[in-house]
Amino acid sequence: MKRGIGLGACHWCGFRDKCAKGLLVDRNGNVKGEWTEAYPLNQPHSGYSEPNPEDWVEKTIVALRKLLEVSHVSPDSVAGLSFSGQMHGLVLLDKERNVLRNAILWNDTRTTEECREIEEKVGKETLLSITKNRALEGFTLPKLLWVKKHEPHLYQRAYTFLLPKDYVRFRLTGHIAMEYSDAAGTLLLDVENKTWSQLICDILGIDVQLCPPLVESTAYVGTLLPEIAEEMGLPANVKVFWPAVPTMLCGAVGAGILSEGRMMCSIGTSGVVLAYEQTGKKDFAGKVHYFNHAKPDAYYIMGVTLAAGYSFDWWKRTFMEDVPFADIVQRAYESPIGANGLLFAPYLVGERTPYADADIRASFIGI
Repeated sequence: MKRGIGLGACHWCGFRDKCAKGLLVDRNGNVKGEWTEAYPLNQPHSGYSEPNPEDWVEKTIVALRKLLEVSHVSPDSVAGLSFSGQMHGLVLLDKERNVLRNAILWNDTRTTEECREIEEKVGKETLLSITKNRALEGFTLPKLLWVKKHEPHLYQRAYTFLLPKDYVRFRLTGHIAMEYSDAAGTLLLDVENKTWSQLICDILGIDVQLCPPLVESTAYVGTLLPEIAEEMGLPANVKVFWPAVPTMLCGAVGAGILSEGRMMCSIGTSGVVLAYEQTGKKDFAGKVHYFNHAKPDAYYIMGVTLAAGYSFDWWKRTFMEDVPFADIVQRAYESPIGANGLLFAPYLVGERTPYADADIRASFIGI
């Protein structure tokens, strides 16, 4: 059979589950099958969000193996494999490439002090000119500084850091690297020049060698490790590619957000409005995220509300646990426009755009 099927693996904290999801897609973009495997999320303190990266690897392998089984597709017809997932999460590795601690995710809000430190030492204007973004709790650099300050015994052993999908790919292929669209969310990338910022690293006392090699979003990685291919039930010569991340950028590429004037809205755990930008020279004063696009030498801007679908999930868990989601949606649909004056401020985990505030809290107004 001529190879024409692509496998994809996604990782995220979905508003219903923390899961690894496998998709089987043909050359025309038609989904031929999917499989989801949930994994636990550790929250040892308020504001903490720490999954075990090994759970990602285990559940990815299971999800892709199950996907092949239920879709009844010949493994020999699989042409390629790629990964996507959540941004910003910190995975620290030692010299033996072993994980030093649980990952710290994008929705972990412990790093307010580190954000202040970054903006005070680097300077807001300098930070914006290099990274195009403000220091926010969700980004990777504040997490790295938090480990340096609070867990120096681990930081001293750190050899490199990766982001969630990069760690999974490393474990499955043996290749360590990071692509530009995800690296832009670390707050360490010189976004226009597409290189790690030596200046920011020097100011904050970070060895730039901690930062992994950089590649384009469409780069070819190689093939699966033989033992991984066998465990998945795939041929060892299946090609693996670096994709764009986050998942909404992959969605943006699929939706054709590849030229000026194109925009999309994506609702998941968070809510995102994303627009294409041809140049990296505009000044948005840090009011929106400004990242490298999957399309080479292009960019995108993104506004984010942190608790979109998450608010829906919180409401269900708190007030309507036994009611199906579909019924809740129907009741909301039947409510008159304006909800009789009831307003919900959805700041369950702080907020980002346009008024970044990790401490702002949710409320009902007009009860």
